[in-house]
Amino acid sequence: MSIRNLDALFAPATIALVGASNRPGSVGAVLARNLLEAGFAGPILTVNPHARAIRSTLNYQSIAELPLAPDLAIIATPAESVPGLIRELGERGCRAAVVISAGFGEGARPEGMALKQAMLDAAKPYLMRIVGPNCLGILAPHMGINASFAHLTPAKGDVAFVTQSGAVATSILDWASARGIGFSHVVSLGAMSDVDFGDMLDYLALDPKTRSILLYVEAVTEVRKFLSAARMASRNKPVVVVKAGRSTAGARAALSHTGALAGADAVYDAAFRRAGMLRVATLDELFQAAGTLATGIRVKGDRLAILTNGGGIGVLAVDALAAENGHLAEISETTLARLNEALPEAWSHANPVDILGDAPGRRYALALEALLDERGADAILVMNCPAAVVDSLDAARAVVETIGTRQAAVLTCWLGEGAPDEARHLFAAQRLPTYETPEQAIRAFSHLFSYRRNQQALMETPPALAEAVTLDPAKAEAVIDGVIAAGRRVLTEPEAVAVLAAYDIPTVPAIVARTPEEASQAAQRLGFPVVLKILSPDISHKSDVGGVQLNLASPGAVAQAAEDMLAAMRRAQPEARVEGFNVQPMIRRPGAHELIVGVAEDSLFGPVIVFGQGGTAVEVIGDRVVGLPPLNPLLARDMIASTRVARLLRGYRDRPAADLEAVTATLVKVSQLVSDLTRVVELDINPLLTDASGVIALDARIVVRAEDDQRKPLAIRPYPQQLEEEIETRAGQRYCLRPIRPEDEGALVEMLRNSSPEDVRLRFFSAIKAFDHAFAARLTQIDYDREMAFVATLPEDAAIVGVVRLSADPDKEKAEFAIMVRSDMKGTGLGYRLMQQMIDYARESGIRQIFADVLRDNHPMRQMAAELGFVTQPAGDVTDTVTLCLDLARPEP
Repeated sequence: MSIRNLDALFAPATIALVGASNRPGSVGAVLARNLLEAGFAGPILTVNPHARAIRSTLNYQSIAELPLAPDLAIIATPAESVPGLIRELGERGCRAAVVISAGFGEGARPEGMALKQAMLDAAKPYLMRIVGPNCLGILAPHMGINASFAHLTPAKGDVAFVTQSGAVATSILDWASARGIGFSHVVSLGAMSDVDFGDMLDYLALDPKTRSILLYVEAVTEVRKFLSAARMASRNKPVVVVKAGRSTAGARAALSHTGALAGADAVYDAAFRRAGMLRVATLDELFQAAGTLATGIRVKGDRLAILTNGGGIGVLAVDALAAENGHLAEISETTLARLNEALPEAWSHANPVDILGDAPGRRYALALEALLDERGADAILVMNCPAAVVDSLDAARAVVETIGTRQAAVLTCWLGEGAPDEARHLFAAQRLPTYETPEQAIRAFSHLFSYRRNQQALMETPPALAEAVTLDPAKAEAVIDGVIAAGRRVLTEPEAVAVLAAYDIPTVPAIVARTPEEASQAAQRLGFPVVLKILSPDISHKSDVGGVQLNLASPGAVAQAAEDMLAAMRRAQPEARVEGFNVQPMIRRPGAHELIVGVAEDSLFGPVIVFGQGGTAVEVIGDRVVGLPPLNPLLARDMIASTRVARLLRGYRDRPAADLEAVTATLVKVSQLVSDLTRVVELDINPLLTDASGVIALDARIVVRAEDDQRKPLAIRPYPQQLEEEIETRAGQRYCLRPIRPEDEGALVEMLRNSSPEDVRLRFFSAIKAFDHAFAARLTQIDYDREMAFVATLPEDAAIVGVVRLSADPDKEKAEFAIMVRSDMKGTGLGYRLMQQMIDYARESGIRQIFADVLRDNHPMRQMAAELGFVTQPAGDVTDTVTLCLDLARPEP
């Protein structure tokens, strides 16, 4: 799985069609027609054992007869013949194939699955890439390639569309054709036996003909690769996704509340959001969002000003805005004064700015001019209803002229069927987004601010935790060891509390009592009132079976409650083992909020974290958000803000705000817990009580796995703490070495500022005077999967004095390195030691070659590289650089 040989799919020199046909209506005939009529500049060779010619083109009886080795083969033959054909094509030097044929295990049929594996095995020795099977094919209009059985060939454009469904592909092609939308690529992945979404995202992220990427997803494979590729692509261009299967039917049953809440669709939502992608609900929205983002307009927030000549459509827009969680912009007194001066007395004097039904173009211009200067608005929606007394086109021209060359976030909505056609064409020519209804326009604005939020999350630098925490994974592991040794999977509440305490999560003190009498005595030691809970490894939710009693105020009440509890257990679950009782002081926090924080495992994405409103009605309330670990404080705050309970946590009326920093810290600690403790399957903290004084876990439940069960890895590789170490240079100077972290942004910029302009030029190939946030974020926010950067600090100082970086291609075959040492530390041997560290890491990671383009006049770098065994090669046509290469596949000398 990589981008290796994907160039053969989309820019082949020669194409072979195996299974071509002259039979009208057959797939082979449609493929031949599309291939031969799409305008491909190279040879197209057809293969059919029974035909002399295909569409008047000389046909070949077999692959062996082909006069040229095809780069790309399109196969439309019975499934059982495909593995043999793949082998023959590989032997001829073919590098990629699109397998149209079905019959490879759809519905998990064993014989088909075996056939698919045979096909992959046949391709493997030749590093041959396969799209499909059971797919529509691929289209690359810029190359004149229509290797599909679609009913039409699309126009050239800058939108790439990748789908698992051939039916969706043909529908989109038809939809786009009617609207004059062109494509750079259309790819039907089918069963994704080889080429998948991650591969396509990697390829399209760097494709100069693609400005935006659209995905129709039913399921993803290799989630870590997918997320890594999606994050990379999203940094370069908009990626919009529609995901089929949004219902909760896919949510699996679980022992915990968290497992029930973490439905499959919510996990996909979290993954798309984490990767900076924009998720939409429908295919229509998919293209609307792509069109909006392609105009280049961007917003900074969700505050909208509405300018309209109709009060009714203004109200509809406001309703739609509220439904999308956007906000009406508050218009300042200065702007109101300008509007009062420019508009008739009867205008609305508020947002929406209703300039009345008889508004000519000049009135639109004056109102828009004032709103463009309104700092309280992140975007402006200009709407127009046709009227007999004014010209809609005149209003449209006024809008275009008022905006002029300004980079303004303006959306337009000219309502009607025939009257607004010219206005819409004018807006399209000026790259102003335009829509037919207020709802469409508001949805587009929602797409803009959602995309902005996701991009911010990709690029924002997370702060460190406000409090210093001491975590003790070894203590938690010891508790889990005892549970597994006892043959259990579910921790008792005291055991679960001990695990949480090891991760510095505040919990309620408790005493375990074996009998009602011991429970009464324990309550006296703790002080009244107390809470009594049944202690049983067989009872998942104690409150459901009467296993929790609150506000017990005397020794006798505790003893009686314990007796009643035992009797209730014998009636409700006679087979359940009861080991005693858990006695805790009754926590009284009037006005506190009940939250849930938990961990569950998704069958595809591995561990996920759930946060939301807690309590016994947690499933009924359904206010929750799912996130992917690892979390930092920024991501944790984003999760909190995504819930309805967040508005309550900020305080209201006489109820003070909750300690959001403590809630944030708890989420980050739980994230660290799930990263460290691979045997934890599910975790519930419900309720996590929070108010202005902090948080406290009132109840906890943890489910663990047996020793021999393997957990799916985290979908996003966590910070590799195991790579932290102390290194020593040849001169004996010691340094602390560790992987770079996102919060190193400030320290990295400081290192660059404290380096000479010449050293900066040698590192970045140009003079850089300002190191802005976007520049620094790209250097510090890495995924630790394809990219690694080590920073060196002195033991007594946290300042960064050196950085070495390694960026692997998606195949992880080759990797580019870069290194820089702070100017005052050059000549100390630090650079040489960092290079050694980077080489060792690359070799251990299975990378076969490392290289770097360096300036020809960077003599110290070239000399150091030569000492380490690098070979200097010319850097193509570039005369002022050379390429340094080290082959790691060879044994070390």
